[in-house]
Amino acid sequence: MDDTLLSLLRMVDTPTVCNAIEVAQGKRGFNAFTRGTVLASRPQAPAIVGYARTARIAAAAPSTEDPAIIRARRMDYYRHMASGPKPSLAVIEDLDFPNAVGAFWGEINANIHRGFGLSGVLTNGVMRDLGDVPDDFQMIAGSVGPSHAFVRVEDVGVDVTVFGMTVKNGDLVHADRHGALVVPPEIVPVLAEAIAKLQATERLIIDPAKSAGFDFETFEAAWAAFEAART
Repeated sequence: MDDTLLSLLRMVDTPTVCNAIEVAQGKRGFNAFTRGTVLASRPQAPAIVGYARTARIAAAAPSTEDPAIIRARRMDYYRHMASGPKPSLAVIEDLDFPNAVGAFWGEINANIHRGFGLSGVLTNGVMRDLGDVPDDFQMIAGSVGPSHAFVRVEDVGVDVTVFGMTVKNGDLVHADRHGALVVPPEIVPVLAEAIAKLQATERLIIDPAKSAGFDFETFEAAWAAFEAART
């Protein structure tokens, strides 16, 4: 992914990218996106885009593993997060979902991961410390809560499922306050063109709707042009 495409993807929202992927594919039916409602630590922030660094966590009950193993795995986790291609973002499955109670994401981990160069996190788990998280580190989570409970890392670099979307380590992910999606690799070379085509198509109906004198007849003509152009 070149810098031009990266800049574009940071400027557009996730619904735009979702529709643009269908434009690139020439059909409806793209389904590598999240289901349900997400919460964003900074709802007005731009989208986060990057190659997924994946892991799974749990927190509801104490672990039965040797504490030394848990500590070693956590260091493996941080080593994993600090490595890999950039741009990157963390994608973390909380195994306690939908009853997640332990916040892995707050002031400390946000600053650590930001320092590693990650742009944010997508997780079905819990976030906290919302007033103390860096402005340029977006957290998109399943809930907000006060406690870390018994939170620990369970697996690193594995396939994860968050809000019904499966993510492999290294997948290109786009996420914002609407949710997230995985960009199909074969779409990347034509994604910028597809976004431009989508936006031009949408203008066929949006511009008339915002113009003075918009009425049903104007709508009907604009909608016909829109329908003929869209995927």
